[in-house]
Amino acid sequence: MNVAWAVVSDPGLLRSTNEDNHCARPDLGLFLVADGMGGHVAGEVASRIAVEAIEAFIDQTKVAKPDDTWPVPFDTTLSTDANRMTAAFHFANRTIAKKAEEAQGLRGMATTASAVLVKSSEAVVGHVGDSRVYLLRDGELNQLTADHSWVEEQVRAGALTPLAARQHPWRNVVTRALSGGDDAIVDITGCSLRVGDRLLLCSDGLFSIKLDEEIRELLEQDAPLSDICKSLVEAANAGGGPDNITTLVLQANAA
Repeated sequence: MNVAWAVVSDPGLLRSTNEDNHCARPDLGLFLVADGMGGHVAGEVASRIAVEAIEAFIDQTKVAKPDDTWPVPFDTTLSTDANRMTAAFHFANRTIAKKAEEAQGLRGMATTASAVLVKSSEAVVGHVGDSRVYLLRDGELNQLTADHSWVEEQVRAGALTPLAARQHPWRNVVTRALSGGDDAIVDITGCSLRVGDRLLLCSDGLFSIKLDEEIRELLEQDAPLSDICKSLVEAANAGGGPDNITTLVLQANAA
């Protein structure tokens, strides 16, 4: 099985800068979207540092052994790639902390990050924050990540409906981020891929505007992946484009 991919990143209609960053390294099987958090200083710097740090760690651990010196202990209950993903996020968080110590103007910077590490027909998904990973399979769209956000916690607790969460003034408040503080809690999940599956990694500039059903319709188009990415971005901008938008689409193909 091999993976085709495309990505489009756009500042949206209301932002003067793009604080999103991304990585597509098919040679490593690594795909990643990070969203520098609005309202925090140097969000674009934080997302770039996170992307570069995660990419560097995954590259350096292509041949990984349980006795390697990593930012966190090797968890023998998880696969090697799941351990690599977890350690890469911790390495990114510590790198952000180091950079913030070196430059006072960067203190307080933070970013979300969602990543997919693909090897053969298996994928490891890691994330912190509210950037999302979706799986489209046989016309059905499933969200593989759970948002680390205040409104999502209220939805899970039954205090808010999904519709109310989309309209809540605190909908952009995240409860986890890579910010250089205490070691981040990284959510790790596994996913077996089938030929024809599509994965979408995206920042909240897309799903805060478009409902999952609208995303599904655009993602399942019979079109080049680059055109699908563009159509997702265009749809978000047509809805007002209040935030940066990054869409990275993968498709699993027969070898």
